[in-house]
Amino acid sequence: MKLEQKKQIVEDLEEKFARSKIVILTNFNGLDVATMSSLRRQLREARVEYRVVKNSLLARASENNTVALIKDKLKEASAVAYSFDDPVAPAKVLSAFAKENEKFKIKAGVLQGKVLNADAIVALSMLPSREALLGQLLSVMAGVPTAMVRALNNIPQKFLYVLTALKDQKEQAITE
Repeated sequence: MKLEQKKQIVEDLEEKFARSKIVILTNFNGLDVATMSSLRRQLREARVEYRVVKNSLLARASENNTVALIKDKLKEASAVAYSFDDPVAPAKVLSAFAKENEKFKIKAGVLQGKVLNADAIVALSMLPSREALLGQLLSVMAGVPTAMVRALNNIPQKFLYVLTALKDQKEQAITE
């Protein structure tokens, strides 16, 4: 690989690392091409980028950003997954893939400046997706005004019950 190509790869990775919400480092030793293609397809569907890059280039690309926190994990064959939108999506896909393929290992990750070990990434994969969390938030937000309207509606309704009870008492007193 020529020096210009290496510089271009490093620049591209630096830019992508700076924009990404999560970066996960993996070890893919022992996986065949078909298995790797399957993983790439799953990641692409989840809008996650996945690249196999030499460790020396990954180390250079990580120097000016938070990915430098996991620089010590750049041993053996390394590939990096990163997402610009949903930090849970790559964790879900990679954790599920690691369960199915024991040769595939999650080394470490960086989420908004915090280092995640493999167990933390698996725990992150248990969270609902961004869309599911937004749906839950929307239902909570819709529930608050509904409950307030019901509470406000109960006040005049209870007042009406009191007035009706008083009217009935007075009518009963008059008839007796």
